[in-house]
Amino acid sequence: MHVLFDEAGKFLAGRILSEAEASAQVELDSGKRVKVKAANQLLRFDKPAPAELLAQAQAQAADVEPALAWEFAPEDEFGFAELAADYFGGGPGPVQQAAALIALHEAPHYFRRAGKGRFRKAPADVVAQALAAIEKKKQLAAQIAAWADALAQGQCPAPVREQLYRILFRPDRNAPEYKAVVEASRATQLAPLALLQRAGAIESAYQFHWQRFLFENFPQGTGFARLAAPVIREELPLAPVAAFSIDDSATTEIDDALSLQGLGTGTVVLGIHIAAPGLAIQPGDALDDVARARLSTVYMPGYKITMLPDEVVDAYTLAEGAPVPAVSLYVTLDEATLEIQDRQTRLERVPIAANLRHDQLDALITEDWLQGASVDGQIDPQRLPVEREQLSFLYQLSRHLKARREQVRGKPETFTRPDYSFRLVGNDGAVPTGAEQVQITTRSRGAPLDLIVAELMILANSSWGEWLKALGVPAIYRSQASLLPGIKVRMGARALPHAGLGVPSYAWSTSPLRRYVDLVNQWQIIAAARHGTAAALVAPFKPKDAALLAIISAFDAAYSAYGAHQASMERFWTLRYLHQQGITELNASLLREQTGGAWLVRADELPLVFTVMGAQGLPRGTRVRVRLGQLDDIALDVHGTVLEVLQDQAAVPTAAEAEDDDEGAAAGPIAIAVELDETEGARTDNPPS
Repeated sequence: MHVLFDEAGKFLAGRILSEAEASAQVELDSGKRVKVKAANQLLRFDKPAPAELLAQAQAQAADVEPALAWEFAPEDEFGFAELAADYFGGGPGPVQQAAALIALHEAPHYFRRAGKGRFRKAPADVVAQALAAIEKKKQLAAQIAAWADALAQGQCPAPVREQLYRILFRPDRNAPEYKAVVEASRATQLAPLALLQRAGAIESAYQFHWQRFLFENFPQGTGFARLAAPVIREELPLAPVAAFSIDDSATTEIDDALSLQGLGTGTVVLGIHIAAPGLAIQPGDALDDVARARLSTVYMPGYKITMLPDEVVDAYTLAEGAPVPAVSLYVTLDEATLEIQDRQTRLERVPIAANLRHDQLDALITEDWLQGASVDGQIDPQRLPVEREQLSFLYQLSRHLKARREQVRGKPETFTRPDYSFRLVGNDGAVPTGAEQVQITTRSRGAPLDLIVAELMILANSSWGEWLKALGVPAIYRSQASLLPGIKVRMGARALPHAGLGVPSYAWSTSPLRRYVDLVNQWQIIAAARHGTAAALVAPFKPKDAALLAIISAFDAAYSAYGAHQASMERFWTLRYLHQQGITELNASLLREQTGGAWLVRADELPLVFTVMGAQGLPRGTRVRVRLGQLDDIALDVHGTVLEVLQDQAAVPTAAEAEDDDEGAAAGPIAIAVELDETEGARTDNPPS
């Protein structure tokens, strides 16, 4: 005797070996023996053999028409044997009964299960809905197949093109367009990106990178809700200074300005004045929510996404022509020795006499000029409404501060590579298209104006960091345990030394219009300026505040993502520059040998690191002439071949520079890394990363 039984929704058949009151021992064709409960035994038969019965039943079940079976089925609950009798007529044999069981089981839209081997007809309206859904699914499957076939043949259907960036960057895996791409990718054995490129779906490489960034970081768009800039109602004293800022011409978020008093008297008071949105924006208000959501301004060649709305920036930026609210650090110095005698912080209104611009003055304000050398012609006072003596003193002070930091570091800073600036010709502030003409210019690190801003911002950030630490007021600090390779800069709530800068603590505080961390620290500084030793009790963020730690974590992630996008876009425009200028060969220096005989090289006159072949056996630092291969502005990649070794040799990179090279060497929109510049550097809208 044989039995057909239900095993967890699967029908099996075997020979009965023995029986008990509530179960039977059954041997399957495989030889496996199982214990089958009586409730799961559905059909007993003598022949055919179990395997043959299942095969014949499966074949007959395929011929059963579910709609006709539904018509024959009783209105009340019924068993499969009853339906077999009605559907096949007469006395159905084991094969027909098993076929009816399988057919009922495989038509859940017509029949609902009411128990082991028992069923009930689904209502007519439910059947109609189910059939409509099945038909829709069939049509959708056919549409997916058609789209996939078109993609495989190198054509991109319009619906897929419309969903291109969502498919690539934030796919809905149930969407038919996505399924079509996956199906075509499997059929052609091409990666989805390569498949879509071949099908002509990606019309703009720039839009590819831009939309990727938006999908990952600004899914709701980059616009702002209409928010008014709060008025600073506090009566602030007017500072007796004439301050000036140093920025690039395109800069709108002017965060810092400088002033000098007492020059020539033996005691000089340096003023470092920082824009004060923290006097108006308060933790938890609407503008704070906006700033905390964005965390930083995003920079890229030709465009930026500001942390705060333009009208809010305009309300607090240090624009020339009128006194503006500021948080000022006054540093009293011995004019002869440049030793610091006192530091004070004040909340005040600061008259801004001038907004100096790097790109207009760097070529004029040289080290020789600052030391009294004459230049061809006179510098127009309208371009430089600041006395040479003031700039000369600030440059002297900056060199002194840098030398002292280097003593703490234990070695000099070696920034031998220039900073690169990108300008898109004709760009009017709108999102670039990628077709603009690009100009790439250089400015050496350590140029006088650059050094002045960098060193005085380090002075402010370290001074305020130490002050807040002494008062017990929490702040967000950047620290670095040592200069050993691999020891990275970390952000945290503890005031720890920054070995890279050579300062005992370092709290970003000088860019509150463009970095949320600086705005948070400004709130703490304002509390300290108002309440002194009691500031820890009234500051917005208290010791061990979980909100502060959450801000640090969010900022780290956002700042890294923004920096990676800036690096990607700078690489994109560098490749575009090569194409536009028709550059097929360039000079470069060997950085590091790769696997497979390739070498990583750095272009001498462009911000470009890439791989070359043909440099085997050459020492690190060798300068070579390289022929470039094909440019790929989607993968952001280019390779080259060494043509010749140049006679003059470049210096071998320092350990720190080599580590930076390792971080910045990867090409492509996913793998690009950036070097965070700890010094504030020049105020530009395309700053060093």
